Amino acid sequence: MTENVSKVLKHLGDFRWEGIPDAAYKPTTDTYRGVVRRELVGMRGESPRFHLRYFEVAPGGYTTFERHQHEHVVLVARGRGQALAGGVGHELGPDDVIYVAPSDPHQFRCAPKASEPFGFYCIVNAERDRPVAMEGYGVCEVCE
Repeated sequence: MTENVSKVLKHLGDFRWEGIPDAAYKPTTDTYRGVVRRELVGMRGESPRFHLRYFEVAPGGYTTFERHQHEHVVLVARGRGQALAGGVGHELGPDDVIYVAPSDPHQFRCAPKASEPFGFYCIVNAERDRPVAMEGYGVCEVCE
């Protein structure tokens, strides 16, 4: 499915969709651990002004501590996790929503001692700048 036509992505269970492969979160693993990305809308011929992705952070895993000019919205789908956004830490669970404002340093982590992945949908601008990794890791009182 690489045309700009209406389409349905059939859910296969366990947060997998027919025809949607797992993709690397970033080109290298220097700044993150245990993250998988699934591009749902925006990378196979569609022309929306947004992309919809699903990310899964394995137990013990975390995303890159980064900032960028584009904003994005995250909707938690499964598991428990933590977010650091704008210098504030947040505990997150299913159906929680977090808006990450432009230029706010942020990071997502699977909750400590979690037995299942922390999965979330991410809606982001189709045209966006490249993230800049921040030094080290986010410091978050609720995240430790």
